[in-house]
Amino acid sequence: MYGGQGFSGPDFMGVPLFEGQSVLELVIRFGFNLLICWTIVRFFYYRKSGRRDFYFTFVLFSVAVFLLIYLLDSVRLQIGMALGLFAIFGIIRYRTEQVSIREMTYLFIIIGVSVINGLSKSISVVELFIANLFFIAIIAIMESPRIVKHISSKIVLYERIELIVPERAEELKADLEKRTGLHILKMEIGHIDFLRDVAYVKIYYYPQLNEPNTIDRITKLGDFS
Repeated sequence: MYGGQGFSGPDFMGVPLFEGQSVLELVIRFGFNLLICWTIVRFFYYRKSGRRDFYFTFVLFSVAVFLLIYLLDSVRLQIGMALGLFAIFGIIRYRTEQVSIREMTYLFIIIGVSVINGLSKSISVVELFIANLFFIAIIAIMESPRIVKHISSKIVLYERIELIVPERAEELKADLEKRTGLHILKMEIGHIDFLRDVAYVKIYYYPQLNEPNTIDRITKLGDFS
């Protein structure tokens, strides 16, 4: 007997060498979790961002978190400790570059899905499937341009400082649209440098492909370093 689960067979120092039912359950649950996380990353995140580095990160996170949670739970550690691991992963910040809200959200979703799939051994297969289906359905709805249309923005260093006054807003908009080729929805005047006769103007527009553009976050040459 091992762990009260009716195991009988060869063991090593009280630990079973092989238990077919447990191995089969691990393989099935691992494959299911990997399929769900891969679907979220490949068809929702990567389709818009095209960032292979985060593709790699999210998939490996799903593998690591699932196995940690599943195997720790299988040796009957308190669930509070497992959730503590989840919290640690949830507050991870990458130091090599700034991570956008979208990437952090997907990271949180991948961790959440993996934790749910790793801990939910007491619920039925149908309940687990429906819970994962909810994740995919909500992400699909929120990523759909028909539901939420993405608005992009750019920071423009503008030299025709005489046009930034409120009464010449239409002239400013027309000039920016002619130069950028974009249909501008809204403008905001930021920092004004009267010594150099330039001002930062933030413009908002609908992107043609409804995709996030990471370079739009760069406001000046120094942000590249």
